[in-house]
Parts: sequence; C-alpha cells; structure tokens
Amino acid sequence: MTATYRQPGVVLTDRRFTVPLDHDDPAGETIELYAREVVASEKADRNLPWLVYLQGGPGFGANRFVGRPSWLGRALKEYRVLLLDQRGTGHSTPANRQTLPLRGGPAEQAAYLTHFRSDSIVRDCEAIRPAVTGGATWTVLGQSFGGFCAVNYLSRAPEGLTAALITGGLPSLDAHADDVYRAAYPRVERKVAAHYARYPQDVERARRIADHLLTHEVTLPNGYRLTAEAFQSLGILLGGGEGSHRLHHLLEHAFVRTPHGAELSDAFQEDVQGLLSYASHPLYALVHEVIYAQDERPTAWSAERVRAEFPQFDAAKALAGDGPLLFTGESIHPWMFDCDPALRPLRETADLLARRTDWRPLYDPARLAANDVPVAAAVYHDDMYVDTTHALRTARSIRGLRTWVTDEFEHDGVRAGGQRVLDRLLALVRDEA
Repeated sequence: MTATYRQPGVVLTDRRFTVPLDHDDPAGETIELYAREVVASEKADRNLPWLVYLQGGPGFGANRFVGRPSWLGRALKEYRVLLLDQRGTGHSTPANRQTLPLRGGPAEQAAYLTHFRSDSIVRDCEAIRPAVTGGATWTVLGQSFGGFCAVNYLSRAPEGLTAALITGGLPSLDAHADDVYRAAYPRVERKVAAHYARYPQDVERARRIADHLLTHEVTLPNGYRLTAEAFQSLGILLGGGEGSHRLHHLLEHAFVRTPHGAELSDAFQEDVQGLLSYASHPLYALVHEVIYAQDERPTAWSAERVRAEFPQFDAAKALAGDGPLLFTGESIHPWMFDCDPALRPLRETADLLARRTDWRPLYDPARLAANDVPVAAAVYHDDMYVDTTHALRTARSIRGLRTWVTDEFEHDGVRAGGQRVLDRLLALVRDEA
C-alpha cells in the first residue's frame, strides 16, 4: 500500500520495492527496499526530473527530513527527490543482531552480508529506476559512502544517469584498506591537534577521563563497556563542521563529585552511549572495512593493525608521558564487538568478513576513463574521513569530472552548507561555472 502525506512545504510518498538479494541470481531470494519520495507542495502535480540521494555510511538509512532543510530545499526547486534506505538500513529489510540469526550461523550471516556493498546498492537503483522514473535517467547525489556508490554507478551503469553529484565521497579506485588507514591516522592527528589548539583546557580533561577508564571498569546504562579506546573513538566527531565544539561540550561535564569520589556523570555517560552505540546502524561496523576490499587480500581488521604503526595513539603510553591523549576517527576495531551490546552477537560474523579473500572489484578504471556522464565532486581539502590525495587521484581518472576543492567545510558540507554546495555542483555539471 502506498501512503502519501504532507509536511511543511512538501508532499511525501512512501515507496516500496522488491529486489533480488543477489542480482546475479534474479530468481533467488528477495529483499525489500524502502524509499521516500519528496516533492515541493507547489510542484506536486508537475512532471519533474528525478534526483536520488545516496546516503553516507555504510549502514545508515536516508535522512528523515522535516520540510525543506539543508540541500533538500535546493533540490526541490527542480527535482522530485528519492531518499533511498539502502539495503539493510532504515525501513528496508534490516540486517542487525536481531534479524541476522534468521540466516543461520556466523558463516551464513557473513555470506549474506557480502551483498551489502556499493555494487549491490547500485544494482538496486537500476532495478527500481524504471518503476520510479518510467525508464528515464536520473541524477544521483552521493554523500561520503554515497559518493563511493556514485563512482560504482559510473563504472557499472552510466546509462542510467543524467548526472552524478558527489560530496566528500571520491574513493580510491585501487587502495587496500591498509592504504586508507595509513593515510587516515596522520589526518586524524592533525584534527586532534587543531581541536586542542582551539580548546587547550580539553588536553587535561581528556587525559583525566582516559586515566579514569584505565583504572576503573565503567559500563554505560545501555550495557556498553566504556574503555579508554572506546573513549578515544569519540574523535569521529572531529570530522564534522561542529564536531570540535560538540566534543568540547561533552568533555566539560564529564565528572561529578560523589560520596565515593569523582565519577563520570550520568549526563556524560548518557551522551557518550548515544554517540558510541551501533544499535541503530550495525551495518556500519560490519561492512565498513569491506567497502575497500576489491581483490584476494583480506581486510583483516585493517584499522586495528595499522593503528599499531602509530604508537602515539596508545592511551596508556600517552598518559605515561606528558603529551596529549589522541582521539581516533572513522575506524572500526574488533574490541567494539566486545564493548557494544548491539554488536557482541555479531563478533564471529565480523571476523569471517575480515578474513574473506574473494572480493570483486568495485570500479572499472577503463569505463571511468571513457565516462561521458556529467560529474562534479566537492572535495574537502583536509577531509578527516576521505583522503584528499586519494580523492583527487580518482578525480583525474574519471573523464570529464569537475572538482570543487574547498576548505570552507568539513566532511558534512552538504548538510552544513547544503544549498550552496548543491548550487555549486549543479553549476559545474551544467558548465555554468
């Protein structure tokens, strides 16, 4: 049943589709996809071109907007927008600790999850496009991992695209996960240094919290075991435009005095568990490293292995000296599957994915070199999540791609400056800038 309803300034329609789990086996098992169609109220009866939004992640459902905020308001001036819950996320057939046991044991779960990378997402898009557009091409807007999907789209099915717009999401075409993280840790260290330069009082605050966690067992209200390493992973905030300020506000109310001495405050623990829990997006943890896997080499918990090459990130060593505690960034580690109750049942499944050696290539360099789809990409000059050097190398490999390199925004530029960012990219693909 299709439901249509209204919010301020927009008309929304729920869309549901059935697609093969494995597009190479179209007669086999199927899963459901959910998407929300959005059109400006005053244009609801018009025949408009389509823009499909590919959410960042992996593992997040599409944004649940109210009205016309951020980039959406600009898009609705000329498009119908499809907010797709990529397979396994949002209202699409879910993949989490509650549902994955329906597949069987860890081996069956891991095999199932091999179908949740960008290549399957793009084939989903092509499977549903005729039903959405009547067969017409559409424009894709890919944020972060959504940009990875857009580059896969250009490799696999460019005939389905009018244009591709990419924000903070140009992947390396050939880097192994180890290469990604070797480039990432120095970048994260720079972001942490910039944070401490802005808020020097946070140096001692972070050290005090880490010292407390190294000497006390702390379990958050939701059952999450808060270790020093888990605390360091809050550095993922530093990749967003407001992230440094959010981290500062978090640290400043960490402790409260009690009859038993200083303890981590309830307010701090409540905020931290909301930031660290993967209950709402477990796929992010499960498939994050395998979005970089393209050959017989396993990912083998790449971020954890590569971290050992950067001993300055070791909390105990930092506290033994007088240097600052370094936070970490966008990386997944095996200890997360021990700390987080939403991930604990999936630890063996994650291990099997990390050991897998039969990954298929995600990108076609020859097809990208011959590309004729208009493409524009916003590249954030020191993006904490996506390496700028890797992104620009890929940009040079895609024929006709135009880049907008800017230091005005962090990784979340399409949200923070959505109308301006989308305006710029549209002007680039239309040769108006």
